[in-house]
Amino acid sequence: MCEVLAPGLAVSVLKAIFQEVHVQRLGCGDPGPSLYVLLPSAELKGLGTDFTFGFIQVMDGEKDPRNLLVAFQIVRDLILKDYVLGPFVEELFEVTSCYFPIDFTPPPNDPHCIQREDLIVSLRAVLASTPQFAEFLLPLLIEKMDSEMQSAKLDSLQTLGACCTIYRQKELQEFLPSLWSSLRREVFQTASEKVEAEALAALHGLAACLSRSVLSSDTEDLLDSFLSGILQDCRHHLCEPDMKLVWPSAKLLQAAAGASFRAGHRITSSVVPLLLEQYNQHPQSSQRRTILEMLLGFLELQQKWGHEDEEESALLCSRAPLCSVLFSALTDPSVQVQLVGIRALTVLGTLPGLLAPPNVQLVVDHLTRLVLHADDSQSCMAAMEAAGSLAPIYPGAFTGRMVQRLAEELQSEREEEGRRSTHSLRARCLQALAAVSTHPGIVRETVPVLLQCLRQVPKGNVPAGACDVVAVCQSLQRVAVQCQRDAESCWYYHQTVVPCLLAVAVQAAMQENAPSPLGKLLLEEEVLTAMVPVVSVASAHLCPELAAQSVSQVVPLFLDGEVSFLPQDSFPCPFQPFQGGQHVAAQRRLLALLMAFVCSLPRNVPIPQQDRLLQELLALSCSCACPFTATAAAKCFAGLVNKYPAGQQLDQLLETAVNRMEAGLAEGPLRTQALALLLWVTKALVLRYHPLSSRLTDKLLGLLGDAELGPAVADGFSLLMADSPDVLHKGCHADVRIMFRQRFFTDNVPKLVQGFHAAGPGVGPSLHSVQCQADGQLSPLQLLPYKPRVIRALAKPLDDMKRLVRKEAVVARGEWFLLGSPGR
Repeated sequence: MCEVLAPGLAVSVLKAIFQEVHVQRLGCGDPGPSLYVLLPSAELKGLGTDFTFGFIQVMDGEKDPRNLLVAFQIVRDLILKDYVLGPFVEELFEVTSCYFPIDFTPPPNDPHCIQREDLIVSLRAVLASTPQFAEFLLPLLIEKMDSEMQSAKLDSLQTLGACCTIYRQKELQEFLPSLWSSLRREVFQTASEKVEAEALAALHGLAACLSRSVLSSDTEDLLDSFLSGILQDCRHHLCEPDMKLVWPSAKLLQAAAGASFRAGHRITSSVVPLLLEQYNQHPQSSQRRTILEMLLGFLELQQKWGHEDEEESALLCSRAPLCSVLFSALTDPSVQVQLVGIRALTVLGTLPGLLAPPNVQLVVDHLTRLVLHADDSQSCMAAMEAAGSLAPIYPGAFTGRMVQRLAEELQSEREEEGRRSTHSLRARCLQALAAVSTHPGIVRETVPVLLQCLRQVPKGNVPAGACDVVAVCQSLQRVAVQCQRDAESCWYYHQTVVPCLLAVAVQAAMQENAPSPLGKLLLEEEVLTAMVPVVSVASAHLCPELAAQSVSQVVPLFLDGEVSFLPQDSFPCPFQPFQGGQHVAAQRRLLALLMAFVCSLPRNVPIPQQDRLLQELLALSCSCACPFTATAAAKCFAGLVNKYPAGQQLDQLLETAVNRMEAGLAEGPLRTQALALLLWVTKALVLRYHPLSSRLTDKLLGLLGDAELGPAVADGFSLLMADSPDVLHKGCHADVRIMFRQRFFTDNVPKLVQGFHAAGPGVGPSLHSVQCQADGQLSPLQLLPYKPRVIRALAKPLDDMKRLVRKEAVVARGEWFLLGSPGR
């Protein structure tokens, strides 16, 4: 307001307001616009205490919540912009604090939408804006904390926490005993978790505030005396036999200890030795678990401060008994004690200087023992997770002890074949090798061990089934994911694993008719499906230069049978999956691995002989009698089309593909393969907003009435909308436009509804499928315009002769009926 008035006029207007206008007398229907004139400005600041006094008079007694929001803003601005408060500090505090705690319930249908929380936050910003209010505010907060109203307690505790960010120790000194007494009571006696949490946060804030204070030679160290009082009131509860107040005491101690390095050192050095002593005095597992959890809390606090001064760690004097207690926990009969012990040992291992080399070896040995021999799977999995966390810190110990032991167990499993536990032990070893592969040096040790397990399968050197091979692939996939963090490890993994997988698979394809069935395991759909993410993840994060180097080897392998880059390049016959010849059916199954590789590469990586490759994939996807192979070829074709640069070449390629698909869909025994190609190509184009996607979608809608393909087409609509795990997703650099689902739904639901009567029962499941996929992506407001039309269209199949159609129609119609309901 002042900015648009002539100089000096703002002051004149303001004096008139102070003399003539009584804002508090305005009814709730009037917003009291005169308050807005009082918003502080440079010109008004010159009035000094006259402005402060006048504002106090204007604000006194205000009740309209709209005016209060403005008034609270003005008070905060007065303080933050250093207006002269003079002798009116207490009066300004009184005129605002009289509203504390806020007790306001918005009237029904309030057009102004002012909520209680708005007033609370605005008032808190005023009360916690200056240390000048401390002598008046802190007694008020203590009074409200001691009241019986939970809302008043919460508001007071939160306000105290806000004040601690700007107060110094001189503002708190007089009130510390009373504040501590109130906070302690709220934690010891409260029945509300919210109040307890806010009390602990306020205690943390007090300790942090005292930690920030700069001490002079003649100033009392209030932090030390404050912490001494906390220790005096809480420490003895840790030794009580019934352990009734152990947890409340530990929470208070940890809240204060987490405030600063100095506070943490003072409390931790006093409490941890006591807890270690109590652990040895309590034989019961439940009590030991409680003590371990408290120790874990103090260890986690040390993670926050331990790096600041390793030589002054509060745990240095206790590290020997601490290690002894934690090692004891790892051998405790109670699984729950073991689990907490593993977590505590993991945290201890991350703290610098607290594990001597002999203890590091003991840690690795304990974790290895739990991985291999723990009776409970929880302890085994927790040990693996701990190994993964500690391995980057102690790579030598884990390589020399755990990895070596796991490799020996896998190597000797053939001798243990007669034991029932062999399969379980093998699975644990494989999982642990993957879990511990969190350091580049360890990866170079574990990957060869995992690959050796895979190489032994065709030779029959290990007892194996599909599940065993899948387990190896899952471990390799986990290692691949972990290698993404380091470019060097990623390239090592790719150039080591991908050629090996291809070589083993090619060898298996050559032995299709061999007497031993073990080689055929690698050609089973379940196994090849497990290999796909290994190759995909290993390829997706390569830099363009290395990716180009790799693709120049893999593509010629499939197109020209170039096997020279494989670790085993001597095979009994040529590898020519796109041509006729010996074992061609088995070789073509490996197109799933080609798909995983080329469809995961970054879009800026050129693919050699790409057009030839696309033509071969297109021909095979429509002509191969094996559904698995045909689908792999279709997905590979679609993945490449999705990334293909727009232009005349793409248009010609798509026109050729459409002609092929239409010919395959017309008649013959391979209509299902042609439909799979149509679905995957449609998905590839829908994702990138290609104009041909509309034509292909119309083709799919037209097939809903097809007696043979209709149900498969209906199911295919979910494929178009769902995320594919192996191709056509952002993780493999596919061209995925934002909100493609919303666009597809908006464009095609009207067509689905209009074509329902002509299309037949297949559209019911389609509408259900599309709606279910879109429901997670679209808001109800976007879907609601179609609700009446879809429900009417779904009425007819309720009387269909086929039970499956009626069932799907009921489910679909129910979903659409519930659309827009509360909770949907």
